[in-house]
Amino acid sequence: MAAEAAAVPGPILPGATIGILGGGQLGRMTAIAARSLGYDVAVLDPDPDCAAGPLAGRRVTASFDDAAAAERLASECAVVTYEIEKIAVDALEAAAARAPVRPAPAVLALVQDRGRQKAWLASHGFPVGPWRLVRDEADIEAAAALGPMRLKSCQGGYDGRSQARAATAAEGRRAWIDLARRACVAERELELESELSVLAVRRPSGELAVFPAAQNWHEEGILSVSVIPGALPTETVARATEIARAMAVDLRIEGLLAVEFFQTKGGELLVNELSPRPHNTFHAAETACLTGQFEQLVRAICDLPLGSTAVARPTALANLLGDLWLGPNPPHLERALALPGVRLSLYGKAPRRGRKIGHLLATAATAEAAVALVEEARLRLAP
Repeated sequence: MAAEAAAVPGPILPGATIGILGGGQLGRMTAIAARSLGYDVAVLDPDPDCAAGPLAGRRVTASFDDAAAAERLASECAVVTYEIEKIAVDALEAAAARAPVRPAPAVLALVQDRGRQKAWLASHGFPVGPWRLVRDEADIEAAAALGPMRLKSCQGGYDGRSQARAATAAEGRRAWIDLARRACVAERELELESELSVLAVRRPSGELAVFPAAQNWHEEGILSVSVIPGALPTETVARATEIARAMAVDLRIEGLLAVEFFQTKGGELLVNELSPRPHNTFHAAETACLTGQFEQLVRAICDLPLGSTAVARPTALANLLGDLWLGPNPPHLERALALPGVRLSLYGKAPRRGRKIGHLLATAATAEAAVALVEEARLRLAP
């Protein structure tokens, strides 16, 4: 399945309005980049107080499946993009009747369903781990042949949500029931050496660039620390880059495509998931690379020349969860910022347990030193 590319009329120049479906932190940072380049911004989000709202010249408060609202937003925009995968494809298609939607609705339709995404990856020859589609109890029995596995709901879920581990068919049945008997993919549990991600960017006229690979560490399914460039084997980075580039071409991406990878202890490089939007693992690119992911997204969807993705200085990210703000005392932000090379970004979101509220960035001479610095900075936050 490849997304059909629309005719390319030429660049969309500053002064035009960019529509963003989704007003979370990724929409906020995209809006900041768009404003910096001289564009106006319109945002659609169900939350009237969404993080991107203060940056928008026009706000539409509506659900992500409100096709009429998406069409109204697009009617006032020169181009539309999205920052979250929860947008209904019908809403994207309604918007596309009024303005180019980049990446295309067909791309989102593919990645929104993990089963469809896995099948596409496998049919196009991209490396994936052993998996089975689970729709009923009989499929659970068949999936048990994988051995210890992880069930992931085909629709929705991120940061470890809507997932469950199972070692046997009986545990798999219980996990599937806990997941509300929804369609799932069952993936064999893998012994991992490392996790990494690559971000490809492509503009409608065909120019394509790839960011240096990020190396990532998760805790309970939530990204904890990431660094660009990752301290990874050269051949691993080269192969991951080749795969991400090929996917961007196959899907005719107009915008960003993040590709998450597993590197197994046996030396296999396997694709985990795709995201056609800005990605948490590439926040560090804002200082690690000559062009950050948000400016690059704006350039790509407006068909402007892409910026350089060359590394300026190694940078590590540490996510900050709402838990830090839920105690009797606030975190000591000033202690973290006292460290040279450390920056803070807060998203303007109400704190909630497990919710990403902001992040720290730390730059240093090497990836290892940047990781050590950002971890020290986060430790200093403790009330």
